[in-house]
Amino acid sequence: METMNSSLRTESSLFNTREAADYLNLSKSTLDMKRLKGGGPVFCALGRRVVYKRSDLDAWVDANRRRSTSEVA
Repeated sequence: METMNSSLRTESSLFNTREAADYLNLSKSTLDMKRLKGGGPVFCALGRRVVYKRSDLDAWVDANRRRSTSEVA
């Protein structure tokens, strides 16, 4: 099965963990760890499959914006 180019995805498209990590410019293992320990983007567990909505990934990025390293997260 061929995946869609991320630039062609719609707002409701679902990303698997690898695609979500690529979209966020993170490693898959970093995203896996954030899912396990908390602090990562919202995800959906569909049976054994984990998926992310693009809008949730964008919201997580926006929620983590800072103007300086001294700002409290």
